Amino acid sequence: MAIMCDICGKKPLSGNLRSHSMRASKRRFLPNLQKIRAEIDGEVKNIKICTACLKRNTVKKIV
Repeated sequence: MAIMCDICGKKPLSGNLRSHSMRASKRRFLPNLQKIRAEIDGEVKNIKICTACLKRNTVKKIV
């Protein structure tokens, strides 16, 4: 299972971790994913969704 939002497709980004002396080492910026139960096309599914999509109410969350 990939680290990716099922709605918008947001994935990890790569960048540099900078120390105090500005030496660079590689790091990954991971999206803030949450596992929720949502109604998609009239069907209840377990999906991974980023918090930005969750705030936008792009899917109907089942409580």
